[in-house]
Amino acid sequence: MRIAIIGAGNMGGAIARGLAKGTVVQARDITVANPSQAKLDALKADFPDLHVTNDNREAAEGAELVILAVKPELVKSVLRELDLRGGRQILASLAAGLPFEMLAHYVTDREMTMFRIMPNIAISEMASMTLVASRNANARQEQLMLDLFNQMGLAMLVPEEDFDACTSMASCGIAYVLRFLQAMMQAGLEMGIPGDKGLQMVAQVAKGAAELLLNHRQHPALEIYKVCTPGGITIKGINELEHRGFTSAVIEAVKASNVPLRVEEE
Repeated sequence: MRIAIIGAGNMGGAIARGLAKGTVVQARDITVANPSQAKLDALKADFPDLHVTNDNREAAEGAELVILAVKPELVKSVLRELDLRGGRQILASLAAGLPFEMLAHYVTDREMTMFRIMPNIAISEMASMTLVASRNANARQEQLMLDLFNQMGLAMLVPEEDFDACTSMASCGIAYVLRFLQAMMQAGLEMGIPGDKGLQMVAQVAKGAAELLLNHRQHPALEIYKVCTPGGITIKGINELEHRGFTSAVIEAVKASNVPLRVEEE
C-alpha cells in the first residue's frame, strides 16, 4: 500500500516515523511532503527508504491513502490542490475542527472514503491514544486504519458524533494527567525529594497505573481499593483529594474541553 503524508510537522513527522518503524507498510511505500526541506532531511536521515518531496501533488499521486497533517486553516487550499479521487484513494485528516461534511466540500468526490484521526502527543513515543472516525469506509478499511495506528500506541474507532468528547479525554486528557504528575513532583520537592528522582517516580507510577487498567480491564476503583488498607496512609490521602474537590475538578476540566472547534469557511 502506498501512503502519502502531507505535512512533516510534529504530528506528521511522528506518524511517518511510526509507520516506517512498523510492519503494516514498508518505508519505501511512504512519501512525505513538506514545504521546508529541513524536516524532510531529518526524516530521510533516520529512514533512508522513505520518499520525500516539496510537492504535495507529487506525493499524493498514486497514493492509496493520503494522510493530511497540516494546520486546519490550510486544509481547504491543500485538498483542492491535491484533487483527490474517490474509489482509488482514501483521505485521513488530522485537522481538528473540520468535520466530514466540511472536508467533503474540498474534494472532487464528496462520497469518497474519509477518516478523521486524532492522536495525542505521546505518538512521538509510540504510545498515543489515537481516535479514529470513518465516513463511507468498509470494515476492511477501518481495520487497516486501526492496524496502522495501533503500531503507535492504541487506536480506537469512535462515531464522529462522539469525536469531540473523546478528544477531550484522549487528546486534552494527557495534559491533565501530566499536570497531576507535576503536582506530585511539587509535593515531593516540598518534602525534600530532588526533582529528577521525583520525575522518575511519578512517571513510573503513572505507567504502572496505566498497565494495571489496560491489562486487567477493571474499574480504577477496584485497583484503588487494593491499595487502601483500613486505617492506612493511602486512604487518608484519597479522602483528602475528595475533600479538596479533586474528582469534581477533573470532571469539570474534561467537560470544559469538550467544546467543538470549528474552522469557519471563507
